[in-house]
Amino acid sequence: MENILILIFILGYLSITLEHSIKIDKLIPALIMMVIMWAVISIGQFDIYAVDEALKILVPANFEETLLHHFGKTAEILIFLVGAMTIVEIIDHFDGFSVIKGFVKTESKRKLIWVFCIIGFFLSAVIDNLTTTIILISILRKIVKTGELRIWYASLIVIAANAGGAWSPIGDVTTTMLWIANKVTTVNLITNLFIPSVISIFIPAFIASYLPIFKGNIEQVVIEDKSSSKYGNIMFYLGMGAIVFVPIFKTITHLPPYLSMMLSLAIVAIFAEILSLKKMEFTTLESEKSHLSPIHKSLSRIEMPSVLFFLGILMAVAALESVGMLFQFSEWLKITIPNPDLVVLILGFSSSVIDNVPLVAASIGMFHNGIDDSLWHFVAYSAGTGGSMLIIGSAAGVVAMGMEKINFMWYLKNIAWLAAIGFISGAIAFMLIRNFNM
Repeated sequence: MENILILIFILGYLSITLEHSIKIDKLIPALIMMVIMWAVISIGQFDIYAVDEALKILVPANFEETLLHHFGKTAEILIFLVGAMTIVEIIDHFDGFSVIKGFVKTESKRKLIWVFCIIGFFLSAVIDNLTTTIILISILRKIVKTGELRIWYASLIVIAANAGGAWSPIGDVTTTMLWIANKVTTVNLITNLFIPSVISIFIPAFIASYLPIFKGNIEQVVIEDKSSSKYGNIMFYLGMGAIVFVPIFKTITHLPPYLSMMLSLAIVAIFAEILSLKKMEFTTLESEKSHLSPIHKSLSRIEMPSVLFFLGILMAVAALESVGMLFQFSEWLKITIPNPDLVVLILGFSSSVIDNVPLVAASIGMFHNGIDDSLWHFVAYSAGTGGSMLIIGSAAGVVAMGMEKINFMWYLKNIAWLAAIGFISGAIAFMLIRNFNM
């Protein structure tokens, strides 16, 4: 019967990876896979297990309690993401990201690499790498008019955004998953991954800056310095500060991160409502005010397909965990590949082909190392930066591919080797730092 679950998962996963070929949104097979797998477990009356964290062994568990447990853990991640997405949309509602345009003041092609990579690296540590890529490519279009040169910059933005998300608990979905699952803490994650993440973007950017295409100056720079909304600057810094406040609040109160994010969302929403009301006339109908509300508008614009996809894929992986298959696979891995570093490196290279969300979800179910164990930090680094090696390996890469029509083979030929050198260099740096601190 376990083979049926594996077959369903493989078929569902193939449908997800072939999303662009079969023209079916990946959330559909993810949701179908989730429901069918849990239905098979229920009908087949599988033995249900949970991992005893103290003894590191499987113990019998109740089906309903296990299902509710996994749904609760998944819901924590989803509510957290909804809050973060909504804050980002509120900032965008006030055109707050126009603030970033003021940092781009050079006409040198070489310097422009560093401007975009530095902004992308730090911005994605606060907001997700997908949104960072969209924002920076939108700005890039106003500055660089040449198509071939622009896709080079866009590709480096992808590497920078993925590297930036890896060292922050709020910078990438996979890192957030590890943080919410109490596998890593904020301070130790930043301490252990900041330098490797810097190296993973510094080396590709350094090499690229000496390539012939980046010699000389850009013909014409068109930069809009002023935001179209007079409240853009306020909402940008308020929104960024509110998101950064989330791990601080969690550290102080020890409450789950999604509660911290809800508080930040509420604070940002209050200011957004007050600033928006200044634009309204007192004669405006209540229904019209609701329509103009920035919180209502922002909630309608968040990426619900992504949220539902995460629900499907995380609960599908949880189904494999609940019947003990991930634990068994972990034991097999320890025998077959006794070096955990090699396992994590394979995970990093795999994330360039396979979505990193289920890979990290599976690793959480397979490994039961303690909080802030170096394994979890290495998993966060590998899953976050490994996807840069192929244009389809990360959400940032996929959106850049769509926005700039980046050809898969062009990226493989021109960018993959840069990303691979950066990934491997950062991984070596991580292991050296870890061994030095032991």
